[in-house]
Amino acid sequence: QVQLVESGGGLVQPGGLLRLSCAAPGFTFSSYWLNWVRQAPGKGLEWVSTVSSGGGTTYDAASVKGRFSISRDNAKNTLYLQMNSLKPEDTAVYHCNAGYYSGTVYYPSPTWGQGTQVTVSS
Repeated sequence: QVQLVESGGGLVQPGGLLRLSCAAPGFTFSSYWLNWVRQAPGKGLEWVSTVSSGGGTTYDAASVKGRFSISRDNAKNTLYLQMNSLKPEDTAVYHCNAGYYSGTVYYPSPTWGQGTQVTVSS
């Protein structure tokens, strides 16, 4: 059974940084475009970033562009999200997912991990 394991979240002050990881043991990682998505309390799922299967193409939501950077290491079956200049509005549970973002709607794949909580607060 495919398993996704997110880690790296925590409590950070505004302006701080975090690096999230998503490990996928037993998953044919390199075949898929991958995404980070997030869900803030009381809100719906929000697409954050996408990386192509080889890692050469990335897309970011306008709300994180210039602050967040998605990357991957296919040899390690691991996806990353470097988050800099964090803001309180970045507070959410972050998930990796192999779904598809159309440009307006995110279509999730059915495999989810537990997510990792990011809290930005002074």
